Amino acid sequence: MTEFVFFGGKGGVGKTTVSSAYALECVDAGLETLVVSTDPAHSTADVFDQEFGDEPRPVEGYDGLSALEIDPEQEVQDHLQGLKRQLNSQLSAAMVNEVDVQLEMAHQTPGAYEAALFDRFVDVMRSAEPYDRVVFDTSPTGSTLRLLALPELLESWIERLMHKRERSIDLYEKAAIGNQEPRRVMDGDPILARLRERKERFEFAGETLRENAAFYLVMNPDELSIRETERSLETLDEAELPVRGLVVNRLTPKPNPDEEGRGARYLRQRVATERDRLERIERELAPPVVATIETRVEEVRGSLLEDVAANLEIDVGSSAGERARTE
Repeated sequence: MTEFVFFGGKGGVGKTTVSSAYALECVDAGLETLVVSTDPAHSTADVFDQEFGDEPRPVEGYDGLSALEIDPEQEVQDHLQGLKRQLNSQLSAAMVNEVDVQLEMAHQTPGAYEAALFDRFVDVMRSAEPYDRVVFDTSPTGSTLRLLALPELLESWIERLMHKRERSIDLYEKAAIGNQEPRRVMDGDPILARLRERKERFEFAGETLRENAAFYLVMNPDELSIRETERSLETLDEAELPVRGLVVNRLTPKPNPDEEGRGARYLRQRVATERDRLERIERELAPPVVATIETRVEEVRGSLLEDVAANLEIDVGSSAGERARTE
């Protein structure tokens, strides 16, 4: 069964580097692996020095590794056009233009990005059978958490809409043909069918996220990142999506003992401050620290990415193995 692993965190903490490094670990373990970028920056292409698109493409130089990049803006447009086609086929000509205007306005409101990305997100999970592991390099924390919270929120919302639609049909049929005649409109109602399809989609996503997914948060050793991670942990816990581990990225390397001067003194002070923060992270945050990664002078790619992979203390063998390590 395919397993899904998510690396989240605030923008700029190094999620792409960590998720790509983890994907290499999976490939080395013999797992057919797909990396999925939902970050508008699309740094995955930079890490592997290769262009990717909306469909999986093999990563050159790494057998068993593929990648795809989801364009959020394009997903919003595709989502809008798909809704227009579905509704226009079910509405009178007089209503089509008004519905188009309302949909255009709706897709400019907060939440449209998450709704569109959610559908693509579910499509990826449903078509993941060729892979043993799917690794999500997610977008910055706020939008990702809203996305992951959608299944539970929308399941209950859809149930209410279905109840109202069924009640509306029932009242219409009673008024039209009375209580004594067989009523069949509900069986073929296109709106009710659409609501049922959406409900099933949300249920699938919610179950998959709760039962067959692992979440890791990437952070830097600074106060803003720590506070953001604390908020993310609370939100994911409320959604019953526990975080398996924390990756502390971009730690300052120590200067050599014989190095002196202003630069060396600055580095030693920074290293001491970061060590204090790392101890605080390990002491105050519940998930274990599964990796500490020093910052590199060069862009992380190629052999440097493999070095980062070697620092990750995440068991890639199975979800059960990962769970045992952190409990």
